[in-house]
Amino acid sequence: MANAEEAQRPEAIRRWHRVVDAMRQGGDDSLLFDLLDEDAVFLSPVVHTPQQGRQLTFAYLSAATKVFARSQFRYAGEWYAERSAVLEFEAEIDGIQINGVDMIWWNDEQRITRFKVMVRPLKAVNLLHQMMAGQLQNAAG
Repeated sequence: MANAEEAQRPEAIRRWHRVVDAMRQGGDDSLLFDLLDEDAVFLSPVVHTPQQGRQLTFAYLSAATKVFARSQFRYAGEWYAERSAVLEFEAEIDGIQINGVDMIWWNDEQRITRFKVMVRPLKAVNLLHQMMAGQLQNAAG
């Protein structure tokens, strides 16, 4: 990304990109934990209830980064408001094209307070549901 585009990104989104890059390379996930507000909420495309709190939000986002680590995941577009952003992503896993958006909200401390994921098409939702369940199960021990 060009330096001018990087400079326009809100600090919370710059931090999110550092998290994604670090975890994609198998790095420490403490950057992710530090980016999340204590009361963060995660909204999943397949879980009907909001996952509330830093620990649950961390578990879901950490699992997602592991699932997407083996794909050609990339952000295709980004749109910003004062304390929120929409990041469109694309990936391919097992021959299935995945398209979705991450909707991210943050507070004055540049910590994520809410993270909502929407995914299409249905094949991709089903695949990610299965893969995320496996990652979450592995993480639970």
